[in-house]
Amino acid sequence: MKREDYITWDQYFMGVAKLSAMRSKDPITQVGACIVNDKRRIIGIGYNGFPRGVDDDHFPWEKDGDWLNSKYPYVVHAEPNAILNATVPLDDGTLYVTLFPCNDCAKLIIQSGIKQVVYLEDKYHEKESFIASRRMFESAGVESRQMKLEGISIKHETNSKEA
Repeated sequence: MKREDYITWDQYFMGVAKLSAMRSKDPITQVGACIVNDKRRIIGIGYNGFPRGVDDDHFPWEKDGDWLNSKYPYVVHAEPNAILNATVPLDDGTLYVTLFPCNDCAKLIIQSGIKQVVYLEDKYHEKESFIASRRMFESAGVESRQMKLEGISIKHETNSKEA
């Protein structure tokens, strides 16, 4: 008899997004994304961080202060990283992301052909850039839905025994 307590596809792909977020060096917000095609195959993953080749030891990670001395002009969000890391066209794909996308990411999601966004958190729901995202998604026919990752935790554990 097969096991009955396995995780759903949504839990699996959001778990991959959460695991990707653990690669982020951002001390404040770690975001991960996983793009899946209609055959339930992972076709792109990403997390928030500095562009390739930019030394993240020589740029700010702070969120406060003047713009050039904050992380905002330098960090690439998880969604564009997942789109850029994609291995095939993204038409009709589903994006699993740990934080609801901002308006700039929403534009890239729409342009890439992704048709569904599944997210965990929506902590900036009332900010204008996120209201704009919802407006664009609705206009472009991109479905978005929030999910709860109940009963599933991804923890980093180390094995203290030597192999």
